[in-house]
Amino acid sequence: MKKKLKIYKLHFTSPLHLSTQRADYGISQTTIPSDTIYAALTACLAKLGEDIPDKGDLGCTISSLFPFYQPKEGKAMYFLPRPLLSHIPTEKIEEMKKIKKVAWLEVSAFNAMLAGNNPFTSFEIKGKYLLPKEKDFGKNEKKEDYTDFCHSQVSERVSITDRTMQSDAVPFYMDRVFFREKSGLYFIAQGNTELLDKALKLLALEGIGTDRNVGNGFFEYEFDTLDLELPDNANHILALSSFCPETKEQLTEMLQSDKATYELQRRGGWITTPPNQSLRKNVIYMLAAGSVFKHDVNDICTFGKIVNLRPDIIKDEHPIWRCGRAMFIPINV
Repeated sequence: MKKKLKIYKLHFTSPLHLSTQRADYGISQTTIPSDTIYAALTACLAKLGEDIPDKGDLGCTISSLFPFYQPKEGKAMYFLPRPLLSHIPTEKIEEMKKIKKVAWLEVSAFNAMLAGNNPFTSFEIKGKYLLPKEKDFGKNEKKEDYTDFCHSQVSERVSITDRTMQSDAVPFYMDRVFFREKSGLYFIAQGNTELLDKALKLLALEGIGTDRNVGNGFFEYEFDTLDLELPDNANHILALSSFCPETKEQLTEMLQSDKATYELQRRGGWITTPPNQSLRKNVIYMLAAGSVFKHDVNDICTFGKIVNLRPDIIKDEHPIWRCGRAMFIPINV
């Protein structure tokens, strides 16, 4: 079944630093989990004076943010996460090593994998990307250009804790991500996006990620569509967002397959609203985008819940919502 999905393309006008779970300045993530941007959008709505809906539900489900490459001429090339399947479709050691490094599939390769086919035989591995072969590029730029649109750069900075300037400055290193030209990150949205659209306008001006006060994380955005070929009578589902199961029983049922594969992510972080910036949110573990579960569906579906990460020490304050409602698509494995 052909499915045309609405996407938001974020073109970053400044470098981007995305903290890891260890909050290490020396390493930056290159993508953004869905619950992170959902929380940022919710915070922007509060700053705009909008009433936050019950349980923090903005009325739509979004995917995590994935990379895209925008050439000078022609259509953008969109990448989706490689499903976290344990089976490697080769017995050759060298090929196995290359396949294990692949993190992103170009959309046509992704569609092939959804159908249960092995895209590694008809597409070409280039670093962590699976791309069409040279002959399939037509008049587009050379294939090598498609794998150099996102790179990181580590620069040295200093931390000065004493405002009198009498103490020594402490050097540290910061990794920032740069996107070439009009390339960047995108996410899929399903449902009523009225509140999302209001919040995203402010978020583009405020920026996302770490150290926005020194110019990181600002972006412009536009809309586009993504064409997916969803298989009929699929026997599993693939998560495109961070997923927090609604109940233990739901998760147990979704894991009733030897093909079910997932990755745990620790979610939490510092509270960003005064006067509680020195406190951490409660910690919760979610299942990452790319995880595969047992379920029989023929269309895009949503599972999961939104949780309140406000620590018990804070009384009579607003909830701190974290969205674990995930977008799923069918996949044959």
